[in-house]
Amino acid sequence: MEDSLVEYGFRRGIITITAILCALLEIVDSTIVNVALNDMKGNLGATLSEVGWVITAYAIGNVIIVPMTSWLSAQFGRRNYFAASIIIFTVFSFLCGNASNIWELVFFRLCQGIGGGALLVTSQTIITESYPLEKRSMAQAIYGLGVIIGPTLGPPLGGYIVDNYSWPYIFYINIPIGIAATLMTLQFVKSPKYAEKRSASQVDWLGIVLLAITVGSLQYILEKGHEDDWFESQTIVILTISAVVGFVLFLWRELTFKFPIVELRVLKNGNLRIGTLMSFILGFGLYGSTFIVPLYTQSILGWTALQAGALMIPAALTTAFMMPIIGRLLTKGVKQQVLVALGLLIFFTYSFWGYKILTPDTGKDAFFWMLIVRGMGLGLLFIPITSLSLSTLKGQEIGQGAAFTGMMRQLGGSFGIAAITTFIANRTMLFRNDLVGKLDVNSLDVQQRVAALKAGFMAKGMTPDVALQSAYKSLDYAVTKQATVLSYMDVFLYLGLVFLVCIPFVLLVREKKGGAKVDLSEAMH
Repeated sequence: MEDSLVEYGFRRGIITITAILCALLEIVDSTIVNVALNDMKGNLGATLSEVGWVITAYAIGNVIIVPMTSWLSAQFGRRNYFAASIIIFTVFSFLCGNASNIWELVFFRLCQGIGGGALLVTSQTIITESYPLEKRSMAQAIYGLGVIIGPTLGPPLGGYIVDNYSWPYIFYINIPIGIAATLMTLQFVKSPKYAEKRSASQVDWLGIVLLAITVGSLQYILEKGHEDDWFESQTIVILTISAVVGFVLFLWRELTFKFPIVELRVLKNGNLRIGTLMSFILGFGLYGSTFIVPLYTQSILGWTALQAGALMIPAALTTAFMMPIIGRLLTKGVKQQVLVALGLLIFFTYSFWGYKILTPDTGKDAFFWMLIVRGMGLGLLFIPITSLSLSTLKGQEIGQGAAFTGMMRQLGGSFGIAAITTFIANRTMLFRNDLVGKLDVNSLDVQQRVAALKAGFMAKGMTPDVALQSAYKSLDYAVTKQATVLSYMDVFLYLGLVFLVCIPFVLLVREKKGGAKVDLSEAMH
């Protein structure tokens, strides 16, 4: 490790700000779109499933590029690669805002994701290497702050922009920040000295293609499976085969090729294996809950995008407050396993609480403490999981380990959102059929309800037959809404159970031999 990369004073401050700005740009962008989907749908004449691709495409771009970042940095020099990523991200942000139809927007989002994926892992390495060893856990806490606050900042910011301007501005807002970050990177960030570059013939082109095929297919299956009725659809069957075959060939290629694009051997490390799994679950919970709460408040409770987004702010501040405290606890030698287990328990509490309070008209205050608890849980999970994963790795393995945990966190998020969407759709149908089955036309309650609704509509000046139809429609709407709420409740319950089940596994992770304290520091190199 080059000492010359450690910076002091003003210069270190600037580099830290640049790296965090870039990490924030990338993460805010993965969730800022959630609150604008409705407007895009209307504006671009797209269906809900087509508009879902705006999120999916970005995630696919991210997941494909993240495992390749340490390799690409070595090829082109870290500073150049980082600056190029920011430029790609910024240019495609502009094109996203100018897209004239949904598929154009989806393509630009994919390219934006390819630029963005690099920003996350590289900014982590840059921050870590700019700090001397003894200050590194603080550097981690600073970085973690960006990563946790990002997804939460997206919805309120997106909500404000959509309510006051129009959706393209959620992309245009990246442009001035991107330009500033590019200039600061070229001016201040240094590249470490790497070993010799690979010639074109040594590049693992096949590995790159297989990785893209596997991850791309998997992501498509996850996002679109429930709409196409899973294996009833020929596309899904073909893509499942290509994902499985691609994955097997990718494993074979990476384990036999001399210069693999992704160093899989690093997974021999037990702590990294557990950490990678935990990162997946963290992504599932972090992105899953960031996705479901705004969706529920907007679709069921009829809140505006801004109200839905603002709800998440106190939770983000709680996490921000927790970060330095946890950094300090780890430095004092508190075991990561204990903190992670506690985080999982708190997250279970949050989910169970959500399960308890959801109704078709839950008030705003009911969410406040529940989301504060979520913020605490995330704070306890993020840094300890990262440091646990990388605690027994050395040298170059650390960068490869960081790329794995980063990729698994992204994939966990995509899995989470896909699983939740499918689950909600299926459970809603199930509950709906169940509720409709209980509505007996001959029951006095039902007849009275219909008569009351009909009278209400006639009072508004409708003819009796139209009023009766509207009464039935209104009843149908109430049933569907109730069914949807029940399915949201189940999501919370099952999310919580997933976290609860993980606790014993975390406590089984073994300590580093010799009881040396883990230095978070290296953790992120």
